[in-house]
Amino acid sequence: MISNLVVQSLFYVVVLIALAKPLGSFMARVFEGERTFLHPVLGPIERLTYVVSGVDDKREMRWTEYAVAALVFNFIGFLAVYALQRFQGMLPLNPAELGAVSPDSSFNTATSFVTNTNWQGYGGESTLSYLTQMLALAVQNFVSAATGIAVLIALIRGFARRETATIGNFWVDLTRSTLYVLLPLSILLAVALVSQGVVQTFGPYAKVQTLESVDYEEAKNGPDGKPLADAQGKPVMEKKSTQEQVLPLGPAASQVAIKQLGTNGGGFFNVNSAHPFENATPFSNFLEMLAILVISGALCYTFGKMVGDTRQGWAILAAMTVVMVALLAVAVVAEQSGNPALAKAGADTQASALSSGGNMEGKEVRFGIVNSALWATVTTSASNGSVNAMHDSFTPLGGMVPMWLMQLGEVIFGGTGSGLYGMIMMVLVAVFVAGLMIGRTPEYLGKKIEAFEMKMASVAILLPPLVVLVGTAIAVLVEPGKAGIANPGAHGYSEILYAFSSAGNNNGSAFAGLSANTPFYNTALGFAMLISRYWLMIPVLAVAGSFAAKKTVPAGPGTLPTHTPLFVVLIIGTVVLIGALTFVPALALGPIVEHFQMLAAK
Repeated sequence: MISNLVVQSLFYVVVLIALAKPLGSFMARVFEGERTFLHPVLGPIERLTYVVSGVDDKREMRWTEYAVAALVFNFIGFLAVYALQRFQGMLPLNPAELGAVSPDSSFNTATSFVTNTNWQGYGGESTLSYLTQMLALAVQNFVSAATGIAVLIALIRGFARRETATIGNFWVDLTRSTLYVLLPLSILLAVALVSQGVVQTFGPYAKVQTLESVDYEEAKNGPDGKPLADAQGKPVMEKKSTQEQVLPLGPAASQVAIKQLGTNGGGFFNVNSAHPFENATPFSNFLEMLAILVISGALCYTFGKMVGDTRQGWAILAAMTVVMVALLAVAVVAEQSGNPALAKAGADTQASALSSGGNMEGKEVRFGIVNSALWATVTTSASNGSVNAMHDSFTPLGGMVPMWLMQLGEVIFGGTGSGLYGMIMMVLVAVFVAGLMIGRTPEYLGKKIEAFEMKMASVAILLPPLVVLVGTAIAVLVEPGKAGIANPGAHGYSEILYAFSSAGNNNGSAFAGLSANTPFYNTALGFAMLISRYWLMIPVLAVAGSFAAKKTVPAGPGTLPTHTPLFVVLIIGTVVLIGALTFVPALALGPIVEHFQMLAAK
């Protein structure tokens, strides 16, 4: 077990860190307006984009203008995604002839993809047409990720500039993020995934004959096409048998590529990357996991490069990596240990064998326990949310790891752009605390951290936990919230806490045991996603504008070094302490008490 964990996890981490410098250096050149090897091909397209859209790429914006541009663009995207779902029954590229999506589900999905959350309360292959998947969801996969990168770049400029009122141009940053970073990487990854068997077709769903007949029950419809009900109001069921299976297809590889690279995570199919048509082989599994964190990790180096000190980026990347690896070990050990109650089953040798083999419930045999736990840790370290195993079937402690990673604020790598700017807010708090300890005005990268910056950082850090805890409390108190619980007791509570942790931190993964496609959850989780995305983005841009207007203070003997191992420990301590103080009481009511129940075989 130990060797398996170390070899697979170490290989993944080494490759991830090795890619940080070349990709991060390339992105720094892109956002600083320097010429790259892609400019001969993409440069004319970039210039044409500005001409067609009427953008003056030389005009820079104040932080307020930048924020308004981002909000207006995202609102237009929301309207487009909502409309495409509501009218998809009348639109082309709909071989399954799927009808309009309900208003509450359309609202939730539009909110989810615009905010880079990609929470899915629906089954992709049974709800959305090819056109909706591509024109609504895949487009937002690109531009929502690009929005997060743009806001980060604006914040970096706030540190790098001095005594200026502007932080860049949102439209330019959005275009460059999409054109030079997300699009080329997505094309490369999509081609690689197709080579592994991930589907990419506009053909209709395929019908195949099964080797054995399948018996099932289906609600019986009356002459008017509506389900019949008996005297008690229950649906009348009729028994059926079939030897035919419908295989959903579609242009999946192209969407899988950007869902991972953009830390979006929304699956083309209902079971996401546990589906063989989305994630066919162990190699495609590795590529998809690598894609989840590669841009977020590389942006740390971009940050260091653009502020003129790459050590700053490496320090933040080191803090992220240490926390992720530590929690990965907890998840793998918990899943590999399995349920001890099976080992106590006595003479039941099969149960003993299952226990010694770890917890394979809800996992794909082609990936196994380590790769399933690694994916769960990676996807919730980033605000990605895609899955290759069902988190609802993890052991209590194994399931707590992805839940707590989200509750840390999605700053351990986090989303493309949004993860790093969230972590920088944590860094400001760490520097502020350290400054108070040594009796000096806190400084970071030569900029004094004063009351305004701390207020904005506090809003960015404290608002997501407020959304999560208040949302969970309401859901467990009202009947529409309790109606979605499939499992009673601590596990049912964990499902609700996980759902709001996911929405309130723009992750999008789910425990999968909660019936969330209801008006209550679609609306509540939708507003949680909106608040957590934009009430963080605006304070971050305000901090960027404030820092850009300040002078740079030269480093002195009392300046706190922010690139040393000691500062890495300080960052980790700040992140973990905030997460522990905020969520340990809530976790004690869910996965922690469930773990003790498991040990007691209850």
